[in-house]
This record gives sequence, structure tokens and C-alpha cells, in this order.
Amino acid sequence: MASHDDAELWLVRHGETEWSRDGKHTSTTDLDLTENGVKVACTLKDRLADTKFDLVLSSPRHRARRTAELAGFTDVEIDEDLVEWDYGDYEGITTAEIRETVPDWTVWTHPTPGGETAEQVTERLDRVAAKIRAAGERVLVFGHGHSLRALTARWIEQPVDEGRFFKLDTSTISVLGYERDFPVVLRWNS
Repeated sequence: MASHDDAELWLVRHGETEWSRDGKHTSTTDLDLTENGVKVACTLKDRLADTKFDLVLSSPRHRARRTAELAGFTDVEIDEDLVEWDYGDYEGITTAEIRETVPDWTVWTHPTPGGETAEQVTERLDRVAAKIRAAGERVLVFGHGHSLRALTARWIEQPVDEGRFFKLDTSTISVLGYERDFPVVLRWNS
């Protein structure tokens, strides 16, 4: 296993879907990428081609697996813990629609009826972080907006709600690692 200073976690948010484009919360609904989502996800292949990964993980959702495939990673390990934050009753609707009945609602600060709690998200993403730290020098993960932001918060030893400070666009690459044994964000949303 690498020393902390060599360990890196590369995060890729899936390509654009109709719902991600339109701001609808998408956890369990398994959507295809849009035509633009495919086009932009294909650019990941060249951007990742010169980097060797010790382990490549993906959420089981089609949008994440398809993004991995378009990026040139056809043999990924599926990790159920990498699914998106479960939005429960808020699946398929926008924040603006939720705020019509729950003013100031965000996934970071309010409950999601029928969905996951911050504690449940923390528990499963802590399992992911432990697996990644044990896996080797460089790990690539294909996942989702809120769960990858929450994973980043956990990586840097913060509560999952601190993920609200990490805006994450579709088909972007972010890199986490260490500096002198402290977990840090090395590159974000590129």
C-alpha cells in the first residue's frame, strides 16, 4: 500500500441526463445519458488515458456505468455504496418544487421523507472511503453529484453536510489525496 502522500482518489460524476440537466433529484431512477451527456463523457477518455489506476469503482446505476464505459473503463467493480443519496419522496422533482412546501429545503440541511438520512449516507460512504484507502495508490470512482460531494466531505474528515461547499458538474474530474498525512482536495471540477 502507498504512503498517504502518494494515495489519490479520482472522482468522476456521471454524464448529463435529462434530469440532471433540468435540476431534478435523481437517485434510484435509472436514466440514460443525453446526447450531449454522451458527447462530453467521451472526452473523459483522453483526459484519463495517461493515468494508471489500481482500482476502478462505479455506482451500479446505468448513468455512472455508461460514463465509465465511454471513458474507456469497461471492467469496473460495482460498489452499491456509491449510489446517489436516496431522495425518497423527492425523487424526480426540483429543489424549487420542494421549497413550495418546505421553505429553504436542501438535501444537506433537511430530511428527505422516505429517503436516506445524513447518518445513513455517512455510514455507507465511510465504507467506500475505507475501501479506497486500503486499495492502493490511485483509485478512480464513477458516481453521482451529491454522493461524491458527501464522499469528499468524509474524505477530508468532515460531516457529509459539508459537501454543500463542493459544486460538482457532470462529466468532471476531481482529485482527492494527502498532503503531509492530511486528507485534502488536490483538484476540483476540472
